[in-house]
Amino acid sequence: MLRQAFNDDALGKSQVYEWFSRFKSGNMSTEDMPRPGRPSTGRNDENIAKIKRAIDEDRRKTIDQLSEETNISWSTVQTIQNFFLFPRMKRSLKGKRFRDVDEVKENALKALNSIQPQEFQHCFEQWQKRWDKCINAHGQYFEGD
Repeated sequence: MLRQAFNDDALGKSQVYEWFSRFKSGNMSTEDMPRPGRPSTGRNDENIAKIKRAIDEDRRKTIDQLSEETNISWSTVQTIQNFFLFPRMKRSLKGKRFRDVDEVKENALKALNSIQPQEFQHCFEQWQKRWDKCINAHGQYFEGD
């Protein structure tokens, strides 16, 4: 019901259950608790800019090469490319006809350069919300929110 009334501004069901459990046990904080393991490094403007610069230098680089060059994990580089950069680029090029490969490259580069760092940041925040849902579901199947 909250999602129907407030759309994406409402907490998801699993987050409501988690907070209820915390509040019931006496922990009234809504801040994330410290987590074990390596901290997330992909979701910052510096790393986003590194990937974008590396791709701008040579768009033929593989994910392995980008990962090694930028010192960002392979899976983070893949996520940046597959779920954010390429769909954005395809949307801006869709339905247009180009004379040659150079014109395609030129327009693709313009599309990539038009993406603002804040948009990259938002992409990573949404990605983290999705992986948090998976973790909170403890491996159980769920659909949507």
